[in-house]
Amino acid sequence: MNLSNLKPAEGSVKNRKRIGRGTGSGRGGTSTRGHKGAKSRSGYSSKAGFEGGQMPLVRRVPKFGFKNINRVEYTAVNLDVLQNLASKAGNAVIDFAVFRENGLASKNDNIKILGRGEVTTAIEVHAHAFSQAAVEAIEKAGGKVVTL
Repeated sequence: MNLSNLKPAEGSVKNRKRIGRGTGSGRGGTSTRGHKGAKSRSGYSSKAGFEGGQMPLVRRVPKFGFKNINRVEYTAVNLDVLQNLASKAGNAVIDFAVFRENGLASKNDNIKILGRGEVTTAIEVHAHAFSQAAVEAIEKAGGKVVTL
């Protein structure tokens, strides 16, 4: 090893252009920002959706309809799915924990039981809402409905 083959450690030297260090650097003067305007100035940050003074898309597009902020969303589970759960797990009680374990709901979901399919075994179902047909089918099979 001698002075002619010394090199800096790998990754220690960044090969980037130094901006704003005079005209001799090739990137002095305006420091690659162009001339004038908001973008050339320090502290500039654009607002989301700003289109340079042109009316933004979100304001140009017409709005219509009504969005109910109090709407309650339910995850639908049908009777045939309940029957599969009851036969697979062998549970007489199907509650929120069972729905979560089987990937039918996440922790903040509300569950509504709907009436597609049949229930042949007597099961106790715990859910946030039930359709009329689902309640009739579950009770007809000897089951019980519990609203959370």
